[in-house]
Amino acid sequence: MHGSEVIAGRTPLREVMAQLRRHRRVFHSEADLQHSFARVLWELVPEAESRLEVPQRLSGKAEYLDLLCIGPEARTAIEFKYFTRSWTGTIGTPGEDYALKAHGATDLARLHFVRDIARLERFCRQSQQNGLALMLTNEASLWTPPGPGRRPTRDHDFRIHDGRELAGTLLWPEGAYEPNTCRLRGSYPLVWEQYSRQDGPGGEFRYLAVFVSPSATGDGDGAAHT
Repeated sequence: MHGSEVIAGRTPLREVMAQLRRHRRVFHSEADLQHSFARVLWELVPEAESRLEVPQRLSGKAEYLDLLCIGPEARTAIEFKYFTRSWTGTIGTPGEDYALKAHGATDLARLHFVRDIARLERFCRQSQQNGLALMLTNEASLWTPPGPGRRPTRDHDFRIHDGRELAGTLLWPEGAYEPNTCRLRGSYPLVWEQYSRQDGPGGEFRYLAVFVSPSATGDGDGAAHT
């Protein structure tokens, strides 16, 4: 596997997600996902260190990275998104109860995920550090392409459905609200992967992983606004 698609220069994301799935099929919150991911990474790569909420100081301004994975020779900066629709169920032995809330605003979920990619393009300027934007969700409209003939929405440029490619300048809506404009230096084909299936509506979970390599970052700030 290409080095840019490996966590901390040591293990492919697919292996991390497979191990994570064995431990946890659903999460209570984004913080729960972050903590569980870091724990699984430690199990697979004991020599790698994980740090949560790490400040990244660029142009005198501090921004916070969700997770920094530090391996002996390479690092991976990770931004997480856990966007859910309503789902309740009991999983595991002994049973653990889950009651996921509906976040609702899928257009903002897309915007914030693209912003994560733009942030990672800024954070990953060192040759030994790559980036990963990771979204886990049970909201099928995020991975499903819009139907034919559907009128463009304000988040049209920010669609992240399976098979799409993100690249260039993304406008919201068609540039009418400039603060949400994002400019990406790299090109990112989007492929959604199955994570887990539970009973009932909203019981299917998939994840989208976008890796950012140092070669994609170039110079500059990576986005007009993030």
